[in-house]
Amino acid sequence: MFIEPSIGKTPQREKKGHIEVICGSMFSGKTEELIRRLNRALIARQKVEIFKPAIDRRYHDKDVVSHNENAIRSTPVQFADDIMLLAGNCDVVGIDEVQFFDPQIVSVASQLAQSGKRVILAGLDMDFEGRPFEPMPQLMAIAEYVTKVHAICMKCGDLASFSYRLSPAKEKVMLGEKETYEARCRKCFYEGLR
Repeated sequence: MFIEPSIGKTPQREKKGHIEVICGSMFSGKTEELIRRLNRALIARQKVEIFKPAIDRRYHDKDVVSHNENAIRSTPVQFADDIMLLAGNCDVVGIDEVQFFDPQIVSVASQLAQSGKRVILAGLDMDFEGRPFEPMPQLMAIAEYVTKVHAICMKCGDLASFSYRLSPAKEKVMLGEKETYEARCRKCFYEGLR
């Protein structure tokens, strides 16, 4: 479990920002962990702003919702730069489904952290073909903290880190749930591709 880093001897007025990335496959608990961290910040009476890509309307038009139906209010945005305009004077910025944003999200996350904000991002690290899902590799590279969470393989029960698409569709972005994707371990993922 991730425990928030200590600020040490830095006076409160001199906030040091940083970036945290939560990554993994479908059904691994990424959004659940994001919501947990954001709720802890709210309990600490920090000002929190939460964003998600406008394209993601699977569970709710506005709220960030986990597969376990835990939810937290958010602001849907079309482009990464919109986050810079809407983040305002908050302490913590949470962003879900980061892989659906344009490449500018890397610069946005960096600028937010540089301005003293804690930036928490959650997203898929690999696409349905088992390849790195841009822009996640760049975000993981610039983050101070990276947490990789795992699902359970829906074929064999081992730890899973791959998102296997059940549909023959080839487009990179295809929103779906359990009817469209399965979490799979490496062995079951690659056996399914044959």
